[in-house]
Order: sequence, then structure tokens, then C-alpha cells
Amino acid sequence: MSTPLSLRVFEGEARVYRRVWRGSVVTSFLNPILYLLAMGVGLGTLVDRNAPGGLEGISYLAFLAPGLLAATAMQTGAGEGAWKVMAGFKWRQTYQAILATPVSIESLVYGHLLWSAARVLLVSVVFAVVMAAFGVTPLGPALLAVGPALLVGVATVAPVTAYTARLEHDTGLSNLFRFGIVPMFLFSGTFFPVSQLPGFLQPVANAVPLYHAVALSRWIALGITPRVAPAVSVLYLAAWIVVGSVLAVVAFRRRLVR
Repeated sequence: MSTPLSLRVFEGEARVYRRVWRGSVVTSFLNPILYLLAMGVGLGTLVDRNAPGGLEGISYLAFLAPGLLAATAMQTGAGEGAWKVMAGFKWRQTYQAILATPVSIESLVYGHLLWSAARVLLVSVVFAVVMAAFGVTPLGPALLAVGPALLVGVATVAPVTAYTARLEHDTGLSNLFRFGIVPMFLFSGTFFPVSQLPGFLQPVANAVPLYHAVALSRWIALGITPRVAPAVSVLYLAAWIVVGSVLAVVAFRRRLVR
């Protein structure tokens, strides 16, 4: 039985990553440590001092860590769908070269999404291990919380890939992060409960994929019951993946098939 060509695309990405993995692994460990030290321990000390009951009845470090796990996965997915895709089309033009082989548009897109999922999984597992090392939760629940993080990472990379495939200049990527990814990172319940937002903004926050991943991660890691049924959140994230993947295939075909 022949190997699906999407796996060949995945293999190509893995061969490239084999030469640069050391730098990214160091960053993957360093980022969660610095985030949790600065925000969870540093700022968390002030928050716990002024809110003796904590947020949701737990310390700020415990509240923050699962949210940052999901948010880091989302940011990783956004990066995989943005700069790497722009490079494939414009700067390195690797996509044109790949299509000179038997690889189809669908295999190219699905291979890219599969590799991006692997990158999100790696970053999320590292974050979960660091989270457990900080004593937020045992290692088992921390690793289980990687599931929602992986979902939101892929739910981000798929539509961002579709968006990037339609761009001629990278200015659109800067705008995407400035007006999309960063606000979603800040106002999806990662750093404080969404209930503290003004009433008219709460439905907006609830519609953002990261909100559902943060709630699921806290539910799995800490047992905090989410406001939205977990099954609904999972289906919502899955819908983003499916729709984003379809749009990405359409965008790649319009861009690469003349």
C-alpha cells in the first residue's frame, strides 16, 4: 500500500525540522517557565493578596496555567498558518516546487495541517510538563489538558492558512496578529474570567475559539465546570477545523493552479 502523499509532505517538514529543533525546544521550555514565573508567581502574588478567595476559588497561578496552555497552542497554530505559509508561497516558493511532484493541492494542505498539529502538540506537551512541575496539577491531568490545546491550535492554523493563502503582502499578517490574535489572547478568559468583561463584550468573547479551549483545559486540569457544555465546545472547535481546512484547500487551489 502506498503512503498517502500528505504524509510525504509531513515527512518533508520533519526532515527540515530535524536540523533546527534544538532552538525551538529550548524556547518551548523557556516560554512557559517565564510566563508562569512572571504572571503566575509574580503578578499572582499580588492578585492572591488582594483577592483572598482567589479566582474561581483557586490561586491565580492555578487559574492562569491551563489558560496559558491553550493560548500558547493558539499562538503556535497562528504562527504555523501565517509566516510559514507566506514563505511557501512568496519568499521560498516551496509550494510551487512541491506541486511539480505527484503531490496534490489537498495533500499539500493536509500535510501542512498535520505537521502544524504536531508542532502544536509538542509545544503543548512541554507546557503541560512545566505546568505540573510548578505544582498546578498532577502530570496526568496536565497532559490530558493538552487535548483542548491541540484542538484550538489546529482550529487556528486552518483558517489562518486559508487567510494567508489569499495575501500578496505580509502586511495582512501583521494586521491579523494586531487585531485578531493578540485581542483573542488577552480577552478569552486566559488572564481573568470573561464574566469580568463589560456585558456587551461577553458574547463576543464566548464566540472566540480560544475561550472554549481555555474553559476545557481548566475543566480537565482543575475540575472547574465550564459555562458551556464540553461537548458543545469540542464540536465548535471541530467546526473551525473543518471549515478552515476546506477554505484553505480552496485558497491554495486559486493561488497555485493557473
